Amino acid sequence: MFSLQLGGLSRRSFLKFSVSAASLMGLPYASGVKMAEAAEHKKRPPVIWLHFQECTGCSESILRSTHPDVVSLLFEMISLEYHETLMPASGIQAEETLHHAFEKYKGEYLLVIEGSIPSDNEGFCKIGGKEAYKLLKEASKYASAVIAIGSCSSFGGIPAVMPELTNAKSVEDIIKDKPIVNIPGCPPNPYNFLSTILYLLSFEKLPKLDDKKRPLFAYGRVIHEHCERRPHFDSGRFAEEYGDKGHRLGYCLYKLGCKGPATFANCSVQRFNDVGVWPVSIGHPCIGCTEKDILFKRDIADHIRIHNQTPPNFYPSVAPKKKDKPVDLRAVAAVSGLAGVALGAGAVMIKKLPDEGDDNEEK
Repeated sequence: MFSLQLGGLSRRSFLKFSVSAASLMGLPYASGVKMAEAAEHKKRPPVIWLHFQECTGCSESILRSTHPDVVSLLFEMISLEYHETLMPASGIQAEETLHHAFEKYKGEYLLVIEGSIPSDNEGFCKIGGKEAYKLLKEASKYASAVIAIGSCSSFGGIPAVMPELTNAKSVEDIIKDKPIVNIPGCPPNPYNFLSTILYLLSFEKLPKLDDKKRPLFAYGRVIHEHCERRPHFDSGRFAEEYGDKGHRLGYCLYKLGCKGPATFANCSVQRFNDVGVWPVSIGHPCIGCTEKDILFKRDIADHIRIHNQTPPNFYPSVAPKKKDKPVDLRAVAAVSGLAGVALGAGAVMIKKLPDEGDDNEEK
């Protein structure tokens, strides 16, 4: 903890972060204190971080965390043994570092995977002369657990959307014999990752997961529940177009394609960049990036590309009140990567919303 203070992070600030993390997990105050003590006194877990088909946006989001900052994370909470973006070594030296870590920390290291894995044997994504698929198999063999950070490693993400060339797979599609935690998002909130690390340090086990292997403390409720625009949804007040009066007044973005009612994440509570914002708060609909079958849905993109038809309905089975006639919902099945690779397909869908009195339970 002394070196944390030298780095500018006081014990009080770190304790505050630990207590906040415990609160997000639904744990009592004492658990937050235990987390801070574990981070201070326990041996730092060795971490090997591999990059495959991705844009490095997940690592970039970690670099922008502030409590703790990346320096405190790397030098106090974990022992980062290999990370292509952050390590000074390259080439042969980097490869030697990786294989040394495999041997030195056999059975102990935490394996973090960023990016989807090409499964076709066509030479895609080679690192040190070794294909990503084989490298993942080798790296996971003696890992204590695997964390898939970001939607690409969790669900396939951008590389898995048609027209995809590499038969991209998620970590859990390939690794079947290790505990796996998915931290999806494009990019994910860094504190969901940091809180998972703290939980592992404190309790020496994984947090409770949902059916998609996501930590329940971060992905246990739909964004819609705690959205600041929810009162407008309940009252039937909606933005009809970008820039219209309703949009300027902060009305609900459901008609603009918001996927909040079907997206499980804590974005509306935890938010991003330590300035209290998230996409919906600045006027952009939730795109469902933490869900396996919403943003990165293969069959929608494939249906549009091949058949040039309206995609199947992927809107949640909730509806605004006081609507008794059809309304237009513009759905854009678009996926973009920070590296500049983008796949977009737009379609206009006409959807008849249920009459008032229908079952509006959130799914």
